[in-house]
Amino acid sequence: MSLQLRSRVAHRQLDLELDVPTGETLALLGPNGAGKSSVLAIVAGLLRPDAGIALLNGRVLFDADPGKAASWVPAHRRGIALLAQEPLLFPHLTVTENVAFGPRCLGQSRREAQSSARHWLAEVDASDLAARRPEQLSGGEAQRVALARALAANPDLLLLDEPLAALDVGVAATLRQTLRRALAKRTAIVVTHEILDAVLLADRIAVIDHGEIVEVGPTASVMRKPRSAFAANICGFNMLTGSCGEGQEVRLADGGTVTGLPEGNLTLGAPAIAVFRPSAVSVHRSRPTGSPRNTFTGAITALEPLAHLIRVRMGDLSADITAAAATELDLSVGAAAYFAVKAAEVTIYDG
Repeated sequence: MSLQLRSRVAHRQLDLELDVPTGETLALLGPNGAGKSSVLAIVAGLLRPDAGIALLNGRVLFDADPGKAASWVPAHRRGIALLAQEPLLFPHLTVTENVAFGPRCLGQSRREAQSSARHWLAEVDASDLAARRPEQLSGGEAQRVALARALAANPDLLLLDEPLAALDVGVAATLRQTLRRALAKRTAIVVTHEILDAVLLADRIAVIDHGEIVEVGPTASVMRKPRSAFAANICGFNMLTGSCGEGQEVRLADGGTVTGLPEGNLTLGAPAIAVFRPSAVSVHRSRPTGSPRNTFTGAITALEPLAHLIRVRMGDLSADITAAAATELDLSVGAAAYFAVKAAEVTIYDG
């Protein structure tokens, strides 16, 4: 089942188009307040847009374009299942009864619905929970049951709104593998803040910011060549944008340049992007000398722990250095510093 969506919601400053081909899982990434959950609410039938149209395998879910007779399919008739951060299980029903609820609503007999519930509980490794009530479940167990309930409804489209956000790291890792199996060859949209979710679950990534889709592409391509600041940050890159200059450089808006290794053919004056890893950046308290390198200067804006390293931030740029190096440099927020990165560590591509 494929999804085509074009939607505008004025009071949420959302105006976008989105396509999800049959059998594809799309990860929807973006900063808080960008509009990710609003997209799911529109598709699920929980939020009416001011304008636009949505088609699920050619079937109109809504048509709100001006000049047309408005049409709106209610949420319960869309064939769409939404799995949120909170499991939202029916507290008065057992696990089996919760999962059987969808099949019963689709017209299955009690026996058929119970059989379907047992099947999907087994699919999410939750058969041993069948007789329990929701209050007897841990967070991870409840979310597995909620996933089984969503799948048992046999949805044409599955929507997941940060389903792992409320779980601890160990439980999330287990459920992530369950989701990986469940989403295989299923049409789905996953809203997440975690790049690992996108890597393991999604065929493509779409980045939304300020209510617009600013980047979309295959997961591997976005990971390797991010084209938005959010994607670069979540994928672990520093990113600078500008225009292609002479030789192997990007001209920045502030008049500076970044030298690197071009990928593909670049056109003089065309938009260009330079990316490099924080681990490739060295930090200095005085201007560095030596081999050709790119140098940036400014005040340190944050020092953050990162596993066994310290992430040093200078505005939008980051450097990862050891704690010993941070101590030796006597770094502190507000202190003046220089970031340096060799040209060989910078990749330049068209913007």
